[in-house]
Amino acid sequence: MNTGKTLFAQVMDFLPWKTFHRIVARHGGDKGVRALMCAEQFRAMAFAQLTYRESLRDIEACLQAQAAKLYHMGFRESVARSTLADANELRDWRIWESFAGRLITQARELYVSEDLGLDLSNTVYALDSTTIDLCLSVFPWAHLRTTKAAVKMHTLLDLKAGNIPSFIHVSDGKLHDVHALDLLELEVGAIYVMDRGHVDLARLHTPPFAPRSRAA
Repeated sequence: MNTGKTLFAQVMDFLPWKTFHRIVARHGGDKGVRALMCAEQFRAMAFAQLTYRESLRDIEACLQAQAAKLYHMGFRESVARSTLADANELRDWRIWESFAGRLITQARELYVSEDLGLDLSNTVYALDSTTIDLCLSVFPWAHLRTTKAAVKMHTLLDLKAGNIPSFIHVSDGKLHDVHALDLLELEVGAIYVMDRGHVDLARLHTPPFAPRSRAA
């Protein structure tokens, strides 16, 4: 067992940090930053996700409780919730989108020969969406109803690649599920599993869903 690093640091070692720093440089993520560089911001949010933290205050308190180990976890100094809040609000979102895409590609490669347990040679996808409730006063651009804000995340899972997303789209909360089909580049011969909210029979008779007519 590796006793020289914390478990969190060992998990972080699996990430392609050279790629991450190239993405950060491309979008100027660390330009003019003195505290909490993008890499530390990512580690703080990854720590929050892995340990089920519920708020910025919770993240701050939990990390401060391990102050003696912060350096070995990849932090130069303690993380203040106000600094983390500013970073989450002001840093270019394209940094995280690009890095997420890279991680998804890396994860899918690990499961390329995974057996789904079904006698199918086709790729199998599952399509669904989830609504993420937001505070209307903080996110007025995500207006849904008079007193509510929300966004909707449409996700396509590749079931033969370890249930890893192959497509993610974040829309406003009003976008109906059926319109998510228009965002996909359909794979010929693949099987798509979805609930009734995505069903539109008229689409089955229009390209690219309709089968091509055979020559006489």
